[in-house]
Amino acid sequence: MPKISAPTVAEHRQRQRDALLASATELLVQGGVSAVTPAAVGAAAGLARPSVYQYFDSSAGILAAIIEDAFPRSNAQLAIALDGLTEPVDVMDAYVRETLRQAAVGAHRPAAALSAAQLPDQCRERLAELHREQIAPFMGALQQLSVPDLMITARLLGGVLEAAMAAVESGSDPDAVTRATIALIHAAVKPAA
Repeated sequence: MPKISAPTVAEHRQRQRDALLASATELLVQGGVSAVTPAAVGAAAGLARPSVYQYFDSSAGILAAIIEDAFPRSNAQLAIALDGLTEPVDVMDAYVRETLRQAAVGAHRPAAALSAAQLPDQCRERLAELHREQIAPFMGALQQLSVPDLMITARLLGGVLEAAMAAVESGSDPDAVTRATIALIHAAVKPAA
């Protein structure tokens, strides 16, 4: 019988799954979707390929698990950052600060790699659904402010935020990027005189 590395079999299995997901995420970020195979994930986690199939049935299954793992943690951190805020500008500011804080620690790298990849339809649809959930507070704030051309403005501000995330991820000072991003967003949503 194989040795377990936790007090219970359930905890051991959870640790193994977590290790596989962490390895798969790193492979995804470093090498793209094609690098995420059961054999490569198992090797990176120090497990035999047959062991991987105890947790995931295919490469697509691994990718789906990465999607389900990354977004809820990020969204939970956003919810904490937004807790108790009701003014739309305050919500947007906190949303930007938390999004860029997460970018500074690399939390968005898996989602970015997945967004750029050729995914199975089911994974792509789930990724889009989770992204809509993630941006809902920002969209709600824009709606409360009654910005003209809501969807166009949202897309443009989304582009600003994506550029800010890329700047932070490439080494720019997160505080400076955050200040500049918030200033641009404030200018964009300021009511016309």
